[in-house]
Amino acid sequence: MSTSSLVIFNKPYGVQSQFRDDSNNNHATLSEYFTDKSLRVAGRLDATSEGLLILTDDGRVNKAITHPPKANAGRKQGKTYLVQVEGIPTPEQLSKLQKGVILKDGKTLPAEIKHVSEDELPMLLWQRDPPIRERKSVPDSWLMLTIYEGKNRQVRRMTAHVGLPCLRLIRWSVAGFELSDLAVGESIRVHLDSERCKQLGIFG
Repeated sequence: MSTSSLVIFNKPYGVQSQFRDDSNNNHATLSEYFTDKSLRVAGRLDATSEGLLILTDDGRVNKAITHPPKANAGRKQGKTYLVQVEGIPTPEQLSKLQKGVILKDGKTLPAEIKHVSEDELPMLLWQRDPPIRERKSVPDSWLMLTIYEGKNRQVRRMTAHVGLPCLRLIRWSVAGFELSDLAVGESIRVHLDSERCKQLGIFG
């Protein structure tokens, strides 16, 4: 099998997950960060969300991440988000998020959820521009949420559904690839060995 690789990018707030500017807004595009026109996004991230974005010029890698093969059904490719929400989550709210909530486009799959302090986050936070809105009368908190599907704006809708409006959303990992200590706006290329390809469901 030929060598496969992907690019891990720490997408800043306000950058669209596309190269062409075809919208009527002031958001930047990936063309401001990459000149390689063969790269394609493997799993979009909203302009108002931050963090891990995977790009690749290998169609097999793209498909394995965005549409995991049925052979991997028992070990689905999870996506973990660091979610800053308004309010302090109750055990009941966390339980609802874990079991799945009913949205307009159906019930979400069971998720992994943990209420964490800022000190317990797996990375040092950078200053967002613009900063989040703050209300002195309402505290905020952080959640680590892993989902196994990709409904439109799913994480924001899930937390809002249980009464925890999302203030900031950072994607930390996708299919086992983590943001680690990559600075905002920076990227790194990762070469995939045969074992990693097998884990993704890429054979031959």
